[in-house]
Amino acid sequence: MILRVLAVLSLLASPAFAFTASNDLRVHPTGDGQFTVPYRGQSAAAAFWCAAGDYVVRDLRQPASTRIYRTSPVPRLSGQGMDFALTAAASTGKTGLVLLGPDDGSISAALAQSLCDVLN
Repeated sequence: MILRVLAVLSLLASPAFAFTASNDLRVHPTGDGQFTVPYRGQSAAAAFWCAAGDYVVRDLRQPASTRIYRTSPVPRLSGQGMDFALTAAASTGKTGLVLLGPDDGSISAALAQSLCDVLN
């Protein structure tokens, strides 16, 4: 009986729908096309974007041209993750990345996923 209770508690403690990106960061859907990438030791903004792009392309199976918007404040504080959405409604208007051209708070899923290659 105690083992069953512990098993149930362990399932409740870990997110059931977490996606593990190629850089080992986890992505947790939060509903309505929004998701979060919690902090797990990697601190570069590119690492969070890599996980977001990988999630959108490989898990959600969205086209590489899909725009991903950052919804958490810039700059990200030490030890914090980043939040993202597939719509511009909650965008902070800044990606936190150094980009050529205007920064509207979004990049394509393909560009985000390509950051995984740069980091590995």
